[in-house]
Amino acid sequence: MLFLLRIIIGSVFIVSGLGKLLAPYQNFLYVIQAYQLLPSWAEVLVAQIFPWLELIVGVFVALGLWTSWSLRGAGILFGIFVVVVGQALIRGLPLENCGCFGEWIHLKPQTVIVMDSLSLLLTLVLLRNLSSVQKFSLDSRFDQT
Repeated sequence: MLFLLRIIIGSVFIVSGLGKLLAPYQNFLYVIQAYQLLPSWAEVLVAQIFPWLELIVGVFVALGLWTSWSLRGAGILFGIFVVVVGQALIRGLPLENCGCFGEWIHLKPQTVIVMDSLSLLLTLVLLRNLSSVQKFSLDSRFDQT
């Protein structure tokens, strides 16, 4: 069960990262600008870096490579997403789509905050049961050599 949960968490980040990377970064930049949270220089930086972070964290979580660190990274990213979407909802920003998955999947911010909050909790469960989570991982293969 924990193995499957690890694969799902990793897949969310892989799909999210790829959805943004396969489109011009300006598409994601537009999404970031809609949240009205960062200065313009930081918006550009985030638009160019975050999709790569999501993809790398997702691959590492799914494969179980450096599982402890990759799950911590996933937890940090989910925490950031909860704060960013939450502040947009509190401020009443008119967002129809969260922009989380690029153009592939369109979700309302109200749906995403629930999904990200649940994903954060599940990531914490995985971290708490790390030895079980690592059973079917690349980490376990490296420990045997």
